[in-house]
Amino acid sequence: MASSSVPPIKNICVFCGSSPGKEKEFLESANHLGRVLAERKIHLVYGGGSLGLMGSVSIAAFLGGSQVLGVIPKALAEGDIIGKTVGEELQVSTMSE
Repeated sequence: MASSSVPPIKNICVFCGSSPGKEKEFLESANHLGRVLAERKIHLVYGGGSLGLMGSVSIAAFLGGSQVLGVIPKALAEGDIIGKTVGEELQVSTMSE
């Protein structure tokens, strides 16, 4: 029987809370995910900003050496509501764009 090889994951999109959550385990898990992405050289695409769980994932991945792209609606980027995006930033017109 021939084995099929699965290509390695190169990019992953993470969209989670812009708050840290009520349990410290949420923030710890977000940091851990970011570190694992960096260790495995997986690039991160996320919802932009530097706050909460999304911010924790992006900061840990970025500090570990991953390429990070925050996709954020212009209205949120201009209002500085969610903090400074980590890595590169792609501003879009709407969330569905």
